[in-house]
Amino acid sequence: MREPAFWYRPRSPKSHLLSLVAALYGAITARRMAREGFDAGIPVICVGNYHVGGAGKTPTVLALTKLLRELGETPVVLSRGYGGRLKGPVMVDRARHTAADIGDEPLMMVRDVAVAVAHDRLEGVALAKSQGATVILMDDGFQNPTLLKDASLIVIDSARGLGNGKVFPAGPLRAPLKGQLARTDALVLIGDGHAADDVAAELATRAKPVLRARLKPDALSLAHLFGKRVFAFAGIGDPERFFRTLRAGGIEVVRTRPFADHHMFSREEIAALAADAAREQLTLVTTEKDLARLRGSEGVPDGIVPFAVQLEFDDPAKLRQLISDHLYKARERRFSRR
Repeated sequence: MREPAFWYRPRSPKSHLLSLVAALYGAITARRMAREGFDAGIPVICVGNYHVGGAGKTPTVLALTKLLRELGETPVVLSRGYGGRLKGPVMVDRARHTAADIGDEPLMMVRDVAVAVAHDRLEGVALAKSQGATVILMDDGFQNPTLLKDASLIVIDSARGLGNGKVFPAGPLRAPLKGQLARTDALVLIGDGHAADDVAAELATRAKPVLRARLKPDALSLAHLFGKRVFAFAGIGDPERFFRTLRAGGIEVVRTRPFADHHMFSREEIAALAADAAREQLTLVTTEKDLARLRGSEGVPDGIVPFAVQLEFDDPAKLRQLISDHLYKARERRFSRR
């Protein structure tokens, strides 16, 4: 889905026309969020968004995976497998699955952590626990009431914020902001922007932690592209953020081509991109998430370079303490019920 431009314009007539539909959608979603979820029996940490589209959930999940392992945990990621045909439950296997099977994000993450894909989250929990999971990391699902969440970390791109602050389809929010704030345990602001400062301030008044983090280019990716002129393309939630990250790393970005989030590239599109790059003697570069989708296509040129990034927190000790506290409270709560 490509986000409409009016979502990021104040007082748009289109947004006003959709306000009644948005009010109905928001009321239904808010009612669903109020339901009591099923207790998985082990801690569940959800990484989500207030809004549709991308903001950096996948890098956040991978950063938490590393932290949980340092804490002696065995995390398993639970994903719905957006864009994939398999309903699951199934453990992702890069040797057997493509993005068309289980979605691009699970295929990308499974290099670093076990990933269970399941449309039915309860079945996904059972599968994850059968794999020895001590903690379940939910990739998205903040608005879904199926599972009891022991901690919900919300990710916002600090440069984009929440747009016009209205509920879908009048704006990008998945539910009314007030109800979402009430269920937030911590906020992760990615980047140096100020578009979400008001949200951060509101959560601070509720004594909820606000964590700052930045996407850092992988050193090998930078070295591979050093001195080259590139043609960057991406089909993620915010392609412009990817293009900015390349430029911030000192990469000479000559041309860019954005696609809709989770775009499934056709053979003709890839051939056209390769031809344009060859004509201008440019190196084609894309995100790791896009490459996960491309690997399931036919006729993908060998010259497409993936650009890897990782999320670095300004205060990793604060994040470590936050996660440790939630794990302790989750286990203490379950023990006291016995």
